[in-house]
Amino acid sequence: MPSQRKLISSGSPFETTAGYSRALVQGDWCFVSGTTGYDYKTMTMPDTVEDQTRNILKTIALVLTEAGFSLRDVVRNHYYVTDATFAARVFPILGEIFGDIRPAATMVVCELIRPEMLIEIEVTAFRG
Repeated sequence: MPSQRKLISSGSPFETTAGYSRALVQGDWCFVSGTTGYDYKTMTMPDTVEDQTRNILKTIALVLTEAGFSLRDVVRNHYYVTDATFAARVFPILGEIFGDIRPAATMVVCELIRPEMLIEIEVTAFRG
């Protein structure tokens, strides 16, 4: 029997507008969409890449918990930053969270869809 598909929302208005879920659970996998630094309750964005990173990680942790996963289940991360110099600023924050977990990871320098967005993080989790 196929595993049940479960959709998780963070309450972001972007999810409805753009037609996606913050996370999708399929069997033992949880795919967390690219998440930016907004506080989705107030739709405010911190000014610094460090504070945006902390907001993102809080959102991802909450979504994973709601999905029945934890940060320890994360196996793959994609980081998107708008400036290469941000890497040195966010690596210590990422290391605090993922240093013992050590998922596979990639960081890309690119433009994001809004100028206030400095970093976006997407994760995949597996429990099996």
